[in-house]
Amino acid sequence: MLGLRYYGDPVLRKTAQAVEAFDGEFEGFVSEMVEAMRREDGVGLAAPQVGVSKRLIVVDASGGEEEPYVLVNPEITYLSDEKVEEDESCLSLPGITVAVRRSAMVSVRAQNERGEPYTIENAEGLLAKALQHEADHLNGILLIDHASPIQRGLLRSKLKKISRERHD
Repeated sequence: MLGLRYYGDPVLRKTAQAVEAFDGEFEGFVSEMVEAMRREDGVGLAAPQVGVSKRLIVVDASGGEEEPYVLVNPEITYLSDEKVEEDESCLSLPGITVAVRRSAMVSVRAQNERGEPYTIENAEGLLAKALQHEADHLNGILLIDHASPIQRGLLRSKLKKISRERHD
């Protein structure tokens, strides 16, 4: 069973490496990722959040009504100029919520767990937010990096607590 990594874990700050091997072992890992996302009641999960520095994210903005998206080596190909600001949380930052300004619409090119290419065109709403949030994880960017300096200051003690509790 995959365990989550939390704020303060160095893997969360690394730029993830491209996935090159699409074999049975990788497909098993993808299944474990989906299981971990659902177990934690998440909308998305990036491989670095379970300690694997690979360019893989899983996203389910349907609340379990549809099969989750598996995005291997994802590339954001379009970000709308229109922005929306909404509260976001992150499984790697329990108890932290930050208002984040992101593009209202996004398109992504990726591969599935078998290496087959596909695109998600003009995603909106929760799906657009989740795709951008999880893509950030692949580049070592965390939710708190979107917070204002004042907000980061207000969260400092919570962040220290997460780092201390989860790494002792």
